[in-house]
Amino acid sequence: MGTICLLSLMLLQVGAPPKDISGTWVANMQTPFGEMELVYRLKVDNGKITGTQTTSFADWPITDGKIEGNQFEFTVEAEFFGNVQKMVVKGEVVGDELRLTPAMPAPPPGLMPGGLGERPPQGPVVMRRGTPTPSFRAPAIDFKTLPKVELPAPKEVPYNGLAKTPPMGWNSWNKFGAKIDDKTVREIADTIVALGMRDAGYVYVNIDDGWQGERDAKGALQPNPHFPDMKALADYVHAKGLKLGIYSSPGPRTCAGFEGSYGHEEIDAKTWAEWGIDYLKYDWCSAMRIWNDDDMPAVYQKMAEALRAAGRPIVYGLCQYGRAKVQEWGPKVSGNLWRSTGDIRDQWDSMAAIGFSQSDLAPYAAPGHWNDPDMLEVGNGGMTPVEYQTHFSLWAMIAAPLLAGNDLRNMPAETKEILLNREVIAVDQDKLGKGGYRIAQQGETEVWAKPLEQGAYAVALFNRGATEVEASVKWSDLKLSGPLKVRDLWAHADRGRMADGFTAKVASHGVVMIRVAR
Repeated sequence: MGTICLLSLMLLQVGAPPKDISGTWVANMQTPFGEMELVYRLKVDNGKITGTQTTSFADWPITDGKIEGNQFEFTVEAEFFGNVQKMVVKGEVVGDELRLTPAMPAPPPGLMPGGLGERPPQGPVVMRRGTPTPSFRAPAIDFKTLPKVELPAPKEVPYNGLAKTPPMGWNSWNKFGAKIDDKTVREIADTIVALGMRDAGYVYVNIDDGWQGERDAKGALQPNPHFPDMKALADYVHAKGLKLGIYSSPGPRTCAGFEGSYGHEEIDAKTWAEWGIDYLKYDWCSAMRIWNDDDMPAVYQKMAEALRAAGRPIVYGLCQYGRAKVQEWGPKVSGNLWRSTGDIRDQWDSMAAIGFSQSDLAPYAAPGHWNDPDMLEVGNGGMTPVEYQTHFSLWAMIAAPLLAGNDLRNMPAETKEILLNREVIAVDQDKLGKGGYRIAQQGETEVWAKPLEQGAYAVALFNRGATEVEASVKWSDLKLSGPLKVRDLWAHADRGRMADGFTAKVASHGVVMIRVAR
């Protein structure tokens, strides 16, 4: 009799009707990117699941889902750094909870150096019905039915005359993500002036993703309520002797899921010009769902032409992670800078992998056109002061944009000293406009050189290893002969005249940076 009851129970479970998990499910989880809210908006119809997965990155569509009894699975089309990965999520219904492993994509090999080439391990997440944090993201769309925007015939867009030295300023993303508002931007602008950063060259105050609201009846994109008046904000920033930057995407959605500029390039450029915007970061993101890498030059040309027609000088930053040999065509679409890597993280491995990979791109740096290994992490807390010195020095040697990414309102003296080292800044801002490059490497020690005006050189001795080392540079490696005057740019001290070269002890993960001149 017991066997018959057990068999009946098993048959009942197998044939159990599917649970209706339609609705909104919310959880907070820890990731390598910090705490993140995970939201599933699910719809169940005859056992089939559709909907969206939402993280701080974007809204991603759910397809091919099914639920049988308490067990379910579905596919998330997860986009990350311009690539779509179809990832299967499996889970079970336990009482009033969903227990599942979320779709957290890994970047393709080579796009995200520094330890992000593997998918971050994620254990089961417990989801409960709830209300997500309010967001002004645009609704999810069906990319398969989206009308395709016509791209322009290839032609060279004239140089806009801007960014004759690498742009300097601040960007909101590395510290604040998409949680940015008018008040914070104003306070950052105040701080830039109060600390003397403006006078040191930091003039751009750039709002990254998260400012966008909805389009009005005429198609003009309005800011969300966190930015009540963009024109007034621009006027405030300009009155401080600073410039205001903004962010968008050539796709219909930005990386964080807000409204992009797809099909609205001309009206968006005109709107930004009317507001008084001075800088645009244009991020590939969802554009890859419509175009492939071969289309990139034309896609970025389209916005370049719109900016030119709008009639306001706007620095044009191409953000597409170094794909499609952007350094070769970026200047031809009036790009003032182009991302040469995936996103940086506030960790030594990430920063070092990104920064030390840039040597071969040095020939493409020139006044008005710069390689961009991403924004600075100096002061965000994930590295030591010595490592931040190396970070800042390496970006200066590359002739990269110097866009601080920390909360300038609350930073210790050691962070200020790094960001305000005018001797290192002068290397980055040298008007000759040459990129730095590796001239020697032995084990974990690298020596980089950067030609400067009037025949001078900046030289950086880097130690990527775990223990202190002694590193040297020979003047013959610079095609120079001694004696040469040496200035230590972090010690702010003259080291005298050296006949044949220079040798110094370099701390673990540290740098000694000198200026060499006759």
